[in-house]
Amino acid sequence: MSTTLETDICILGGGIAGLWLNARLRQQGFQTLLIEHGALGGGQSVKSQGIIHGGTKYALHGSLTTAAEAISGMPARWRACLQGQGELDLRGARLLSQHHYLWSPGSLISNLAGFFASKALRGRVEAVKGEQLPAAFANRAFKGKVYRLDELVLDVPSVLQQLAELGAGSLIADSHAQIERGANGEISSVQVQGGKIRAQRYVLTAGEGNEALLSDWGVSEPRMQRRPLQMVLVKGPALPALYAHCLGNSPKPRLTITTHPCSDGQWCWYLGGELAEQGVGQSADNLITKARNELTELLPWVDLSACQWATLEVNRAEPAQSGLVRPDSAYVQAIGNALIGWPTKLALAPNLSDLVIEQLARQAITPQASVSQHELTPPSVAAPAWESCFR
Repeated sequence: MSTTLETDICILGGGIAGLWLNARLRQQGFQTLLIEHGALGGGQSVKSQGIIHGGTKYALHGSLTTAAEAISGMPARWRACLQGQGELDLRGARLLSQHHYLWSPGSLISNLAGFFASKALRGRVEAVKGEQLPAAFANRAFKGKVYRLDELVLDVPSVLQQLAELGAGSLIADSHAQIERGANGEISSVQVQGGKIRAQRYVLTAGEGNEALLSDWGVSEPRMQRRPLQMVLVKGPALPALYAHCLGNSPKPRLTITTHPCSDGQWCWYLGGELAEQGVGQSADNLITKARNELTELLPWVDLSACQWATLEVNRAEPAQSGLVRPDSAYVQAIGNALIGWPTKLALAPNLSDLVIEQLARQAITPQASVSQHELTPPSVAAPAWESCFR
């Protein structure tokens, strides 16, 4: 049976950014419907390392950047939510680590990079040693320096699950949803199986999927860019928990390691940083060999002999920038009766919701719709990337 659902806001894209916005809007009295073409978080979100950055890695050259300033308040904002004291109640989400770390393997340049980072971010970076060291560095062979950051690392699937529960009743799974263009060029509705959805405003938060949605609508702006990575995954039964950036000779982390639980009780190291950026275009075998050599050089006391190895290609989808540079903050642009957004970083999902809410207020959009009851299928939460890579 075909039906038309009326709502205040229709959100297309159910990653963490879309789900966060959905929960915020519902909290403010708006009626919302969120459409996800696959599983919740199945694009960039579930491939994230889960680090809630505070800007430290953007200041390794010795001074605060615009990007560092834009993201500096995010850890405190996320912590408040995890404690049930913030804008959303995320007490059901799993915190993997209270802190992320910077570590220098001992070379002069790396030590200087760590020193300048600590000066640039005074109060957000603290040198640690002895019993304060993460377990992975509790070995006599470790000669480097470690700095504790005011950042945290989350289990992304549990965050997605918690946000999905906050949006219960408003989430719709539809792999064939289509934007319908009205005679005035605006969005007239979104066609879904079983009917259509009409809203005061439509918000596109589908990450890489925004490009196809804009094309479907017949709109060419805003343009999107992709910055690719090829991550390496290392799975083993005895890997120590480690959440840290390894400092190298450039302003970017040489290697970023986060540790994630697998359903079989083992742990997975997820490797990002320059290794993942330089791995684009390499064969999986070559990149794994490079990663193995890096870990053997940096952490020779960690036994990797029984580990499994895999790689994963990831596209970071963002608003297009000159020279393909990284955007400094979340991005939202109004086009007709739609808002198109990219958070640009997991940590900036709350920032994207702020920008959308500001736009709605500027356009005088207020809650008007009554509750829309529907029997459309809700989407499931995507499985962690490391589960599919090691099947």
